[in-house]
Amino acid sequence: MNNLNLLEKNGLKKKMMRNNRMDIFALFLPEIRELLINKDFSSLKELLKKIHSIDLAEGFRHLQDNEKIIIFKLLSIRKAVEVFEDLSSTTQQFLLNNLENQDVAQVLNEMAPDERARLFKELPPKVVKKLWSFLKKEEAEDVRRLLTYKEGTAGSIMNTEFVELKKEMTARRAIITLQESQRSGQTKAIYSVYVTDDEHRLIGGLSLQTLITAPPDILIKEIMSDVSLIRINLDMEIPEVGRWFKKYDLLDAPVVDKENRLLGIITIDDVMDIIEAQTSREFYEVGKMSGVGIRYSEANPLDLVKRRAGWLVLLLILDFLTGTVLKTFEHALGTVVALTFFVPMLLDTGGNAGTQTAVTIIRGLATGDVTWKNAWKIVRMELFASLLMGAIVGMVAFLRAFMLQHDFLLALVVGFTMAGIILLAISTGLFLPFLSKKIGLDPAAIVGPITTSIVDIIGLIIYFKIAQFFLPILRH
Repeated sequence: MNNLNLLEKNGLKKKMMRNNRMDIFALFLPEIRELLINKDFSSLKELLKKIHSIDLAEGFRHLQDNEKIIIFKLLSIRKAVEVFEDLSSTTQQFLLNNLENQDVAQVLNEMAPDERARLFKELPPKVVKKLWSFLKKEEAEDVRRLLTYKEGTAGSIMNTEFVELKKEMTARRAIITLQESQRSGQTKAIYSVYVTDDEHRLIGGLSLQTLITAPPDILIKEIMSDVSLIRINLDMEIPEVGRWFKKYDLLDAPVVDKENRLLGIITIDDVMDIIEAQTSREFYEVGKMSGVGIRYSEANPLDLVKRRAGWLVLLLILDFLTGTVLKTFEHALGTVVALTFFVPMLLDTGGNAGTQTAVTIIRGLATGDVTWKNAWKIVRMELFASLLMGAIVGMVAFLRAFMLQHDFLLALVVGFTMAGIILLAISTGLFLPFLSKKIGLDPAAIVGPITTSIVDIIGLIIYFKIAQFFLPILRH
């Protein structure tokens, strides 16, 4: 069946083009469904070979439960493992619970060690207990070792399946060794290869390109390079690993223990997966959600309530102070009613400015762009920018107030207040992430909400104090 005709027939083409990222699996979905209905599994198996593993994994969300099982069983073992590693934890658990034991055992034993260890961390203990029996002895030992490494460190994400070359090998022998490891499925992806001594201590490394282009009879020790600068300590935290990869423009890096023994390899995709997950979680939390970020595909209404209600109640209690401030300056509001016109504009703009700064700093802390070493430079830059932005936005607010009320003094009050609130908001959004990080709290979880509340409370006080200074009628 012609895929293009199917696409046009089902009106999917325009829908796909509207998305920022094309859903490739959806292009094949009508044909997949037709082949499933007709039970033409031979043709379906051939069709699935044409779809990339990533697109298959993303497309599982379109499938019914029975369709997921059939399609997964039609995949070759190599492709099934690749797809399984990229599925959501919910779908992984579903497949593990519904596939036959021999299929589960084959997938688990063929998975990359780091992916397998990550899976065991995410699954419920009851499920994990069952899965241990499916693992081969050496794979089970590998998982147990990886699970002992502290979460959030290089050891917890490294791949322990790698090839060690020896310095007395010829380039020809080294290539044959790599070929054998690929045929046996020992290694997942190779960018560089590393050289160790008889005690497995790291002594050098070389890129795959260097090895392939080298004369066949040249010894590895003659073409290997020093890798002491790029080696990663077992206990290095993942954000630092990410900075390491960025600094040295790495595709992979060796992981060593305190005795410099090579324990594993970290590839760029391992680093990016973890950092993306952490960054996503932190941005979820900026939105006033507690704990780990939530995905709508795996959530229910009760999950949303649990994650948000606590913050909303806490902030409501804090915002009671806003009412107290308004009550305190009730005389000013009653005397110059026009003051109330500009309260929403002042507080909303201040909240926006504070959130802009807070999100930027939190993102910098997450990616390593902001550190304690460059903190003072960033503080100076942000404070100088806040003065300029306060002047610009304050002038706009002054003009708006004058056009609305035709009162020069009232416009001055609004303009100066706006400048002051901008400075307050940016300062709060700047310093709170550093403060919360220093005292051990998660800046992503608290900074956004608290910044908004501080701007609301102190911003009102600034507004009315400036009004009392400029407007003679309020001085009595």
